Amino acid sequence: MESAIFVQNLHKTFRNGSSLKAVDGVSFEVAPGEIFSLLGPNGAGKTTTISMLSALLKPDNGATGANDIRIMGRSLITEPLAAKAMIGVVPQDIALYQDLSALENLIFWAKMYGLKGTLLKTRVAEVLDLIGLTDRANDRISKYSGGMKRRVNIGVALLHQPKVIYMDEPTVGIDPQSRRSILDGVIALKNQGMTVLYTTHYMEEAQELSDRIAIMDHGKIIANDSHENLIRLVGQKTRISLSINTEPETMIEPWKACKGVSTIAIEESKINLLVDDSNKVLPRLFETAAAKDVRITSVEIQEPNLETVFLHLTGRALRDA
Repeated sequence: MESAIFVQNLHKTFRNGSSLKAVDGVSFEVAPGEIFSLLGPNGAGKTTTISMLSALLKPDNGATGANDIRIMGRSLITEPLAAKAMIGVVPQDIALYQDLSALENLIFWAKMYGLKGTLLKTRVAEVLDLIGLTDRANDRISKYSGGMKRRVNIGVALLHQPKVIYMDEPTVGIDPQSRRSILDGVIALKNQGMTVLYTTHYMEEAQELSDRIAIMDHGKIIANDSHENLIRLVGQKTRISLSINTEPETMIEPWKACKGVSTIAIEESKINLLVDDSNKVLPRLFETAAAKDVRITSVEIQEPNLETVFLHLTGRALRDA
């Protein structure tokens, strides 16, 4: 079966005084009807990757071989018009006219897609129903909440019935109810057979939505598999998160030396550890802290999750990376 999205050896370096390698040899494939998530911290290269997949940025020539982007078999590099016709893009920033209503925005963008007459009216009505804003269609965008604006942003990308949709951090900065609506909408799109490329730094979203997840860091994909298989990368290791009554850095080296501790990192004011057996390691952590006259003020033990996988692969916490 041909891939819905085929990405080969993408590179992008920004040169503003010094060279910043934003994307470094990224390759992946997405099957038709799949939700594929790019998960990583801010600055990992997710948005730059989406920009290249949307033809907003031109990839650099890769030093290690040819690059290509194919959408439903059409190359975005050699057949850009045919490839772009297959995709809808939901950008991270709101791309709407604030002084127009939701209805007027959708009509404008539908015309930009080349829709006319009855088809235009039908698709606008269908999209308003899909995003749950039919009753607010005539309100100006400037009067909408952040979550409602996000939903219209998604609606714009769906007007021309694309085969593939890119959604770049679509739930950033919105209320929980709107976030839930968007996540349910993504699942509904998959159920309709659409292919979704979804970027996020929220572990819970990637875990809930995705058929497969690519973990991205410093411009590279460092792991790419199903949620279940990614969790297997850490084996039987457990994540322990501790708070102490002094600076976290105080216990990094002493705890790193404890038997059974494989990884240790600071996230905000907490110390995160990956350990082989929490029942055996935890008493050692308390003994070592007591020897340094340090008091442990809280302990949280978690089963392996995507945060654990990121910590295991990079030595840093996902949320603090």
